[in-house]
Amino acid sequence: MSALASYSVAERLMRYVQIDTQSDPLSSSFPSTQKQKNLSQLLVQELQALQVDDAHMDEFGYVYATIPTNTNKPIPAICFCAHIDTAPDCSGTNVKPILHKAFDGSPIILPDDPSIVIDPKDFPYLVHHIGKDIITASGKTLLGADDKAGVSIIMNFVEYLMKHPTIPHGTIKILFTPDEEVGRGTNHLDLNKLGADFAYTLDGGELGTFEDETFSANGFTINIDGVIAHPGYAKGKMVNALKIAAAILDQLPKAILAPEVTEKKQGFVHPVRVEGLAEKATIEFIIRDFETAKLAEHQACIIQIADQVINQFPGAAVSFTEVEQYRNMKEVIDQYPFISSFAEEAYSKCGLAFIKEPIRGGTDGSRLSFMGLPCPNIFTGMQAIHSKREWVGISDMERAVDVLVQLVKVWEEKGANLTK
Repeated sequence: MSALASYSVAERLMRYVQIDTQSDPLSSSFPSTQKQKNLSQLLVQELQALQVDDAHMDEFGYVYATIPTNTNKPIPAICFCAHIDTAPDCSGTNVKPILHKAFDGSPIILPDDPSIVIDPKDFPYLVHHIGKDIITASGKTLLGADDKAGVSIIMNFVEYLMKHPTIPHGTIKILFTPDEEVGRGTNHLDLNKLGADFAYTLDGGELGTFEDETFSANGFTINIDGVIAHPGYAKGKMVNALKIAAAILDQLPKAILAPEVTEKKQGFVHPVRVEGLAEKATIEFIIRDFETAKLAEHQACIIQIADQVINQFPGAAVSFTEVEQYRNMKEVIDQYPFISSFAEEAYSKCGLAFIKEPIRGGTDGSRLSFMGLPCPNIFTGMQAIHSKREWVGISDMERAVDVLVQLVKVWEEKGANLTK
């Protein structure tokens, strides 16, 4: 077997994060950055080195691969999925991963920017990793464990199965997607080519967590038309669209419905971009709630504020644009309770508590579930994602590999003839 085919999960992660795969929300191409394909191509090479012969990348940067069934039972095809891109929130260029052996519990000062400190007081989960190995970046970039930890876990799972062919399992599909971080991870996915019946993303956080519930999400834009005039002769004529935008933003709720003051199952409205000139301006929002029906209520709140403000600016006008982004995957997953119960059994076989948590965000699993591929989310260990303080515990990733091995065994034992 090729030397390409044998790495620890930590070695994989430290190699993958050095490949810049940051996605770009302002790009109209797919994938949004061509550099994402560099990791896709490497993953195909490594899968083929592991003798996963059909592994390939398509024109959009998706990686598809199959491990054929080795049982005579009619087991549904199960997909394991992770995304290759990293978030645009923080630089992903020239990532320098650092392996911290036997973490001693002290604050970690990152060498390339000593002002960036990973302190157990701020990240209590670090206490669970005292005496264990963790990986961070160097202080100038994010790490990229979101979601290259998931990619690494799946790749080591594939390696383990290929080296242990007597482990019974049904057909296993492997999928790596681009552009998840900009909400487009499934835009060009070919589900017929993938050929999976059920799926799990590897894109979660703390050890033992299992996520089958996400926000429902809309994008919402206020379009503001002001009245332009030469500023030297604007008295009684000009109505500045930028000042209208500022007035709307100032009237947004501050004690409720804002990300800064919400948690758990509370939804929010969040302005993410303001653009424009004196004549025209736009305010872009993301709207989030676990109850899909409440999205309309939150948007009505914004509309009411905008209408009240525009009444103070005669001659100006506002209009609104709504875009559905994703929906709470629990609405689909609850129709197939065995997806979660099989995962719970796999966690138990690995000696792990099964901690169900909602995601205050979305994953590819949200879109996949509503495309017809029910898809909850399994932990990877990644923490402080999208930031320079991002870190991950190696033991968490290793345990996730163990869970996947046990999970395919459970499906082989109990999954015969289960269908959608």
